[in-house]
Amino acid sequence: MLSIKIESALNKQIAQEAFASYYYLSMASWCQNKGLDGAATFLYKQSEEERAHMLKLFAYINETGGHALAPEVKKSPDNFKSVVDIFKLALKQEQQNTKSINTLVELCLKEKDYSTFNFLQWYVAEQHEEEMVFKNILDKVDIIGIEGKGLYLIDKAIAKLSLQVEG
Repeated sequence: MLSIKIESALNKQIAQEAFASYYYLSMASWCQNKGLDGAATFLYKQSEEERAHMLKLFAYINETGGHALAPEVKKSPDNFKSVVDIFKLALKQEQQNTKSINTLVELCLKEKDYSTFNFLQWYVAEQHEEEMVFKNILDKVDIIGIEGKGLYLIDKAIAKLSLQVEG
């Protein structure tokens, strides 16, 4: 059985994951409208992944005697300066998500809820992976640049990341 504190914190994380999903959806739409199909595909998949993270939390809360709540999702930005700006914002979003997951983990230890602590370890590992993916994209941008053919090459490199995630 979940404590009220843990249930509330998990429901707050559901809202965080839902916002991230919509944020990536907004980013994907912007990229698609700019002809950056590789980045758009990658970000659409990120949006789906964040929704899956939300649903995993939703199921866990209900399976452990709590009550998962469908979140009110605040509007995400929908206009961006550049694809570089998008991936900087995406990294920042992932860092915020990591901080939120770490706060949840700390609360579980404080409340001695070792079952939820164990469940959250998947999210801890996932956040490490997510941050590394976005850092790697930004590293490629720094190496290749976006001038001339650089933007085209970056978009193709991001498209390859989408394929790696699939298979």
